[in-house]
Amino acid sequence: MKRLLETRSLTAGYGDFQALYGIDFHVDDGEAVAIIGANGAGKTTFLRTLAGQLRATGGQLRFADENIAAWPGHRMAEAGIALVPEGRRLFPSLSVEENLLMGAYTRRPGPWTLASVFELFPVLCEFRRRPATELSGGQQQMVAIARGLAADPKILAVDEPCLGLAEAIAKRVYDVLGQIHADGTTLIVVEEAPRRALTLCNRRVEVRNGMAAAA
Repeated sequence: MKRLLETRSLTAGYGDFQALYGIDFHVDDGEAVAIIGANGAGKTTFLRTLAGQLRATGGQLRFADENIAAWPGHRMAEAGIALVPEGRRLFPSLSVEENLLMGAYTRRPGPWTLASVFELFPVLCEFRRRPATELSGGQQQMVAIARGLAADPKILAVDEPCLGLAEAIAKRVYDVLGQIHADGTTLIVVEEAPRRALTLCNRRVEVRNGMAAAA
C-alpha cells in the first residue's frame, strides 16, 4: 500500500500545556486505523493536529510526501483531510443540506458529491430542509459524517462517532463507516471501545499520555 499520511516526532499543545510528545504514526492509502486510549490521553488533540485545527509545535506531518505541519486547516481540507469532530459541532442555524454544503466548500473533484452523500444517507435527503439540530442524536451524527464526506476527502478522520448513542444506533454508524471505507476512503477513527473499533479497522494505535504505540 502507498503511505498516505505519516507523523514523525509530532508534538502539539495548548499554550504552555504540551499534549502530544513525539508521536510517530502512519496510515496507508485505503486503510482504516483506530486510535484508542483513555479520556485525556491526547486522541482528540492528535486528530485536530492532523486536520490543521491545532498547529503542530514540532516534528513532521507528511501527507502525500509533503510536510504540511505548518499548513492552516482550510489548506489541509483542500488537500483532502476532513475531520468529523467529537460532539458533531453542527451549525444550529442551518438546515441539513446547508450543513453539508459547508463541508463541500473546498469543491474538491471526486466521487463524493452532495448527490452521492444523500444516496448513502437517504434519511438526510428526506430531512434536507430541516434544521440539523432538530434531528435525533443518531441522525445528527450522520449529518456530521456526511458533512465530512461532502468535502470528498482522501482521509476522513472521525472522533468518537458513537459517543452518547445507543448500541443499535452505534452499530448503524459503524455499518455506514464500513461502507465508506469499502468505497475507497481512508479512515482514522478515534474510539474508546477497542472491540467496536476492530469491527471496522484492521489496525489499532494506542495513545497514552500524549504518546503513541501499536495496540
